[in-house]
Amino acid sequence: MTDGGFLAEPATLFLTDADVAQLADWDSAIAALRAAYSRPEDPRATPERAVAVTATGWQRVMPSAPPGARFAGSKTIAASMTNRIASYLITLFDQHDSRLAALIDGNRITGIRTAATAAAALTALLPARPLTVAVVGSGFEARAQLRAASRIARLQAVRVTSPTPANRERFADELGAELGLPISAVADARTAVEGADLVLCAARSRDETPTVQSDWVGSDATIVSVGSTTASQRELDPALIGRAAIVVADALEEVLHDSGDMIAARDGGYDPDASTVSLHALLGGSATRPEHGIAIYKSTGSGFQDIVLAELLYERAVAQGLGTPLPVGILSIPK
Repeated sequence: MTDGGFLAEPATLFLTDADVAQLADWDSAIAALRAAYSRPEDPRATPERAVAVTATGWQRVMPSAPPGARFAGSKTIAASMTNRIASYLITLFDQHDSRLAALIDGNRITGIRTAATAAAALTALLPARPLTVAVVGSGFEARAQLRAASRIARLQAVRVTSPTPANRERFADELGAELGLPISAVADARTAVEGADLVLCAARSRDETPTVQSDWVGSDATIVSVGSTTASQRELDPALIGRAAIVVADALEEVLHDSGDMIAARDGGYDPDASTVSLHALLGGSATRPEHGIAIYKSTGSGFQDIVLAELLYERAVAQGLGTPLPVGILSIPK
């Protein structure tokens, strides 16, 4: 005891980005997030994110205490837009004794949880047949989305597009070899999207105009949109959201009111509130995809996803003896 407090045991564990890479796999991440979203939702357990403006950018905090989980915590993102650099830190506190169990580099977790949550949603949205896929974007998020989707769906052909020819060609070559899929690089989004059963959107235009237009999309297609997470960002044509038979949101209030796509759809005379349901409702069984019509999975990201995945990785690290125990810790204080 020190001044009425105590240092909890075991020691706080630090997991580096390299540790996360060694511990994570797609199947377990998708299964953990699917199970977590199948449980009843408690809005109090995952409040909306808080953002502080800094001298060169912003700091965002995303807290969550997932119902039924052992840990609560948050992800903090510190971004310097002036220098175009960001850092991610996840904390895990034991919900029972308030011990700081872990500090985790959140860089890789952010990409994994975004794509794994989308894949969990797709398990309840996609038809059980071979699918043609369009990927709009060729960066880290686009690669993660295709990798995760390939774990839960029968993909027969992929078309990828992005503004830089070398990037889309590299995506086609590397992901085609890795996943054993025929992937063709195409010059524009319309060529990629037309006729696709599944459209994975993971890129925005530099001027924030939509990268996917409504008239390119088939009447029963499924869309994943992860590139518009703030009010100023745009990825989908408002008319496409207006056509959707169902929109599934990972964080319902934030998607409806903080995503630029949904704000633009509302401003364009559409009513996204009428067609949007939470991912908890979809995976919990209280909402289902209509037999016909477009389905959109719309993500702004959530601390809920970060903490669910961080708990999985922490427990694996303890079991495997990975990570670095810190020589000092913070006090837990009786209240």
